[in-house]
Amino acid sequence: MTERTYWLEHAWLGTFVEPGVLVTVSSGDGGAAADGRIGAVRTGVPSPPPGAEILRGLTLPGLANTHSHAFHRALRGTVQVGSGTFWTWRELMYAVADRLTPDTYHALARAVYAEMALAGVTCVGEFHYVHHQPGGTRYTDPNAMGEALIAAAAEAGIRITLLDTCYLSAGFGEPPDRHQQRFSDGSADAWAERCAVLEERDHARIGAAIHSVRAVPADQLATVAGWAQERRVPLHVHLSEQTAENDACLAAHGRTPTRLLADHGVLGPRTTGVHNTHLTDDDIALLGGSGTGTCMCPTTERDLADGIGPAAALQRAGSPLSLGSDSHAVIDLLEEARAMELDERLRTRTRGHWTAAALLRAASEDGHAALGWPDAGTLEPGALADFTTVALDTVRTAGPVPRLGAETAVFAASAADVRHTVVGGRHVVRDGAHALVPDVPSALADAIAAVRG
Repeated sequence: MTERTYWLEHAWLGTFVEPGVLVTVSSGDGGAAADGRIGAVRTGVPSPPPGAEILRGLTLPGLANTHSHAFHRALRGTVQVGSGTFWTWRELMYAVADRLTPDTYHALARAVYAEMALAGVTCVGEFHYVHHQPGGTRYTDPNAMGEALIAAAAEAGIRITLLDTCYLSAGFGEPPDRHQQRFSDGSADAWAERCAVLEERDHARIGAAIHSVRAVPADQLATVAGWAQERRVPLHVHLSEQTAENDACLAAHGRTPTRLLADHGVLGPRTTGVHNTHLTDDDIALLGGSGTGTCMCPTTERDLADGIGPAAALQRAGSPLSLGSDSHAVIDLLEEARAMELDERLRTRTRGHWTAAALLRAASEDGHAALGWPDAGTLEPGALADFTTVALDTVRTAGPVPRLGAETAVFAASAADVRHTVVGGRHVVRDGAHALVPDVPSALADAIAAVRG
């Protein structure tokens, strides 16, 4: 066994900020970052002991980006202006998806995941549906695209839950269109057979996803849900992001998407609905009563003009909240946490729906739980040694007393204030520089150029 010691100038310990915290990290004989765990957390240590790594600022548990489409990063800065709707934006997104190969997707995802590490993200949930070649022909390795994402996360130094996504139709009763053919396995059984070959690794776990009720026929929902239930892995689903989808579901099935999922055994404590934007009171009761989680992606929901979901009502009903950067218009989980509160203020015209601590838990502990990593997202003995440090002396964060660090992190800081990110007890980001991907901006520029042409 090997051991490292970190001295944290200030640390958020779940409900309060503590100055002078000493954290020891133990790892196995192999020294792999993935197996590093917190051995002890000692408070009341006013100065760093000899040999300890010093993390000045406010150290938080590693952040969990619960919902990602890595290739959407190639759209940033090109789709944020002009008129249109989610549906017109989708055509531009499909044009990028059409150009992906295993090699170009690997390069792009590696750069995107490195950007996440720079933003304090230590685990990503990749909602992955670009499975096959354009036209639908399988690669020689049917999971070549998923394997590219798993490898990209390893090279960027973060953990991943690959949420392999079932996507079979263009709409209710409609076959996949020419763009969607590369997403489809033809049936849920064929999807399950392909997914069964995927293997977990130290840094990677395998989950499942239903793209949406429009993309998976009702009679095949139970197959995906059963696959996830049998393996006891996370199951995610885009849910009621658009009113048009709700209307189409009512016309096809006489019920809301939430009720349709409930009737086919999809809801439950391992399931997370992504967006959960346009819900009825009955929908909220179904999600909360079943313990189904909610992943809010406020920046994307604003960018695509989706609407503001009833996050506070969902949480009151029993739905745990997590956060994602989704389309990566920005990659900043602190902004997503802040935006969830501020959007709710806009929706209700009242303030103070969540404490800073509750918002941080959504961005860390509850996000990790939604991704199947219940042993991450806290600074306590036995947890995976994944944490990130936010500077308290930048133009954004300077001023508040350190004991208000949680409030400063949520309501003032941004991804640009992240100084260190540690995964498995080893630095992935040190002093604002990525240790494994030396020039992240160039890596992003080159990868995006390759997929945009």
